[in-house]
Amino acid sequence: DAGFFGISPREALAMDPQQRLLLETSWEAIEGAAIDPASLRGSRTGVFVGTTGQDYASLVVNSREDVEGHASTGLANSVISGRVSYTFGLEGPAVTIDTACSSSLVAMHLAAQSLRSGECTLALAGGATVLTTPMSFLGFTRQGGLATDGRCKAYADAADGTGWSEGVGVLVLERLSDARRNGHPVLAVVRGSAVNQDGASNGLTAPNGPSQQRVIRQALANAGLSPTDVDAVEGHGTGTTLGDPIEAQALLATYGNGRDAGRPLWLGSVKSNIGHTQAAAGVAGVIKMVMAMRHGVLPRTLHVDAPSTHVDWTAGDVRLLTEAMPWPETDRPWRAGVSSFGISGTNAHVVLEQALADEPVATTPAVKLDVVPLVMSAKSEKALDAQVERVTGLDGVRELDVACSLASGRARMAHRAVLVDGVEVARGVAVERSLAVLFSGQGSQRLGMGRGLYARFPVFAEAFDAVCAGLDEHLDRPVRDVVWGDDADLLNQTLYTQSGLFAVEVALFRLVESLGVRPEFVAGHSIGELAAAHVAGVFSLEDACALAAARGRLMQALPAGGAMLAVEATEDEVRPLLGDFVALAAVNGPSSVVVSGAEEAVRQIRVHFEALGRRTTPLRVSHAFHSPLMEPLLDDFRKVVEGLVSRTAEIPVVSNRTGEIATREELTSPEYWVRHVRDTVRFWDGIGALRRAGATAFLEVGPDGVLAALTQQSMGEDEQDCVVTPLLRKDRPEETALVTGLARMHCAGVDVHWARLFEGTGAQRVDLPTYPFQREPYWPTPAARTGDVSGVGLTATQHPLLGAAVSVADSGQVLLSGRLSPKAQPWLADHTVDGTPVFPPTAFLELLIRAADQVGCDRVEELALTGQPLLLSATGATAIQVTIGAPDDSGTREIGCYARRDGASDEPWTCHATGRITAAESVADFDASVWPPQDTVPVDLDGFYEDGEGDGDFGPAFRTVRAVWRRGDEVFVEAALPGTGDDAALYGLHPTLLDAAVQTAGFAGVDDSEPLAALTWNGVSLHATGASVVRMRVAKVGEHSVSVAAADAQGVPVLSVESATLGARPMQLAPAAAVDGTTLLRLEWVPVSGGVRGVVADVEASVVVPLVGEG
Repeated sequence: DAGFFGISPREALAMDPQQRLLLETSWEAIEGAAIDPASLRGSRTGVFVGTTGQDYASLVVNSREDVEGHASTGLANSVISGRVSYTFGLEGPAVTIDTACSSSLVAMHLAAQSLRSGECTLALAGGATVLTTPMSFLGFTRQGGLATDGRCKAYADAADGTGWSEGVGVLVLERLSDARRNGHPVLAVVRGSAVNQDGASNGLTAPNGPSQQRVIRQALANAGLSPTDVDAVEGHGTGTTLGDPIEAQALLATYGNGRDAGRPLWLGSVKSNIGHTQAAAGVAGVIKMVMAMRHGVLPRTLHVDAPSTHVDWTAGDVRLLTEAMPWPETDRPWRAGVSSFGISGTNAHVVLEQALADEPVATTPAVKLDVVPLVMSAKSEKALDAQVERVTGLDGVRELDVACSLASGRARMAHRAVLVDGVEVARGVAVERSLAVLFSGQGSQRLGMGRGLYARFPVFAEAFDAVCAGLDEHLDRPVRDVVWGDDADLLNQTLYTQSGLFAVEVALFRLVESLGVRPEFVAGHSIGELAAAHVAGVFSLEDACALAAARGRLMQALPAGGAMLAVEATEDEVRPLLGDFVALAAVNGPSSVVVSGAEEAVRQIRVHFEALGRRTTPLRVSHAFHSPLMEPLLDDFRKVVEGLVSRTAEIPVVSNRTGEIATREELTSPEYWVRHVRDTVRFWDGIGALRRAGATAFLEVGPDGVLAALTQQSMGEDEQDCVVTPLLRKDRPEETALVTGLARMHCAGVDVHWARLFEGTGAQRVDLPTYPFQREPYWPTPAARTGDVSGVGLTATQHPLLGAAVSVADSGQVLLSGRLSPKAQPWLADHTVDGTPVFPPTAFLELLIRAADQVGCDRVEELALTGQPLLLSATGATAIQVTIGAPDDSGTREIGCYARRDGASDEPWTCHATGRITAAESVADFDASVWPPQDTVPVDLDGFYEDGEGDGDFGPAFRTVRAVWRRGDEVFVEAALPGTGDDAALYGLHPTLLDAAVQTAGFAGVDDSEPLAALTWNGVSLHATGASVVRMRVAKVGEHSVSVAAADAQGVPVLSVESATLGARPMQLAPAAAVDGTTLLRLEWVPVSGGVRGVVADVEASVVVPLVGEG
């Protein structure tokens, strides 16, 4: 998944597959350890990786890809470990170890040492082996070291060699005390380890029994154990006739003596299950024994007919695990040794110990989570869908535990989703956000607000209690009793409305603050600005409570009366109607204002706008707030404010009075808060100020979504760039609304610390599916190897289909030759008829264009197919020749295309196409600078390749059509090579791109009731080369013919065709023609009834099936 790691396709192709696999496996291992991989960036985490080298370099060097800029890092052994450190930002040691088959166990030993010395705080240790060429098979076959059936028969009498396989494994190592403290799951303990060398032994590659004994004894000594403290050994056990007996004797000499009766050492080898993974063999053995301890089972070693007779099994008490068995019960932790021995002579042994679980502490969950959010993320939408499917498909685990595990040990990536009760409550692509928190004003209050949060969240309850205590000192009754009572009229009294809103909003802010939500701005609506000022640090809680209570009390004490009216009008429309008895109370949007004042003055404004057809809504209020009717309380309120202490805001506060970010002088001035009661609430201006300051996320903190709705109305064109959501809704349970609101913020990019939501719930960590990587193949395409043709008197053509050219002496004729192979040119395999690869008609035109260029011609006057399709071998190759005749008086040359099986020198050549080339280049008259052209109608391509042109005959390489527009008998086509389009530079115009013109000719009016093919081409000129994306005009010029003009993505002309005659493409081949002449036999795997157990592979297990005839 190159995109996941930020690696370009070109670099990915140059990367050794071992690097690629280690990136993904390291990520999975870290996730499995309940660690967010992103949290390790900048840490002293080490990477210790074993390798046996690589053969991928030979594939890259012999390919036609241009990867020179990435080859130095992509093919270097040192980068196998360094790539992991670089990609994850790990700053501990990064070491690549090559001790052959002991590499990954040596890596584990060095990682443990690095941890013990304090050199790193965490370590990844493992190994990888990918066999990209047959070299290791060829070499070991010559030495007689490979089993004839490919199976490792470890320690068995039937052992006849090893069986190579591939693998990758990564372990996460941490000091035990650190792992316990950090809450990371401990699967097993590395009790001790050792590494040594055979030295001057019987031979460089021959195992040394005494050295193996010494490394085992040293590992035991380092572990502080005796041989009898170990229950089992995962041996090297490759299945070779030389190595296994030597290893078994060493184990008998070290582990086999002094054991209690009935307590033998049990011996096995994972290589019997998965083969010899070479550099990954050691880590494979460790993983096997860790899982064996966790399941309490010693697994069976396969393919053992009888213990090897080359071993004296009576020399000690060691037994082969020929059947699976329960791990023997002991009065101590279970232990196992793991051995790995390298062909270089480096030996390693590790002693593993069972991880004893901590004694469970019976606790009653302090809180019950009624709403359980499953928080997931990925690097792409497709991966996110896969992650959701994996997680929701889990069985046998509590949803609470799954949710907690997702929240506490997974990286947060851009594509995000949150599910509650199996339903997505939020999904989005997270971007960097600047958060503004908006505190609701009067009118949003409701009975019971905050009660659900109080019962669920201790942080909310503690904050609410503190605010209520501060307010109650200034009220005649407890504010909690009013807010959670049953008297709505009492709550709607200004005194209790403002006090109740202040208490709920401050507690709600403290709750989301505890969940990691950190605003960069705060704002409020009327009384809401007081809550904003408090959380920003302007007022202490004590002073803020005094101010809120005094504000409400003084307003409540005013004579009842006055009116407030919401009007659908702009500020400019309303202002001329204001006077001494009515004021502009609020500007909530571009055409949403509130007027306030004496009833008669307000009524007249209502009549005025209703006559204009505007909406007006009287507000149910006890007093006319923010109007001249507030003037009588201002002096008394000034006295209260002057007795309080104000400070510089720690978070920028947006002023209701100015609609701008408030200055320090404003917020610390008593007069500011006095005029705040009387002046207009410029909420809309405040939203504009927030947007100008960079705010892109708006979270309403209050009992309902009043401000969120006003904010969305105020956005206009900016709405798509912003996210606006309330934390609570009056018609939803509070915990559900809170989680949904946080989920929407999180999916938009606002930080939320979800793990804190599960504190006190009793949630436990469980194993989860790891990241669903969206893998794509990156593999080099073999180059068409022509060698140095100049050495045999030929001229290299630098063309993928035609490798060489030669001038025929004293004739004026020229001959070009080449070799066609779907292996060297994979796109050829994607053009089939009746399941057989067939050379595309557009590719014949490419041959003629190249041939014309060879002799200085720039126009293909005519190309006609002979009706004999050129069938290609799926496994072999086809030789081709293009013959160019001598020029006539006008400079025109006859040309022919011939083919036969490669190497079949006694077979005749078959002519597949003929034509004429000349020097008269056509002039391109296609202007593609405006795209798509004017007055065109887009064509719906839904199912185009599935239902129409596809029909199973076009593979991915020929599915190049991206968009089509139509204008009368003209069709305008956009086509692009799949992938990176690197092949484009090798051709004049890639045949798969030109084929898009043929595929879409039916849209121009040509009868395409049957799939079409080009039978003749006339008047073809190539104007430019190397286009990977083309814009084409295909115009009908006859009943069965079209003209074609092509330009590149910049509108530069590429190719022009005066006429191409189209006909039905053959859908079936004659039986004789369908025969692949190079391969009369094929290998076919036949299922064996009863499974594979007990079946010994031999020659009789393979079936040779004739492709042709009866015999």
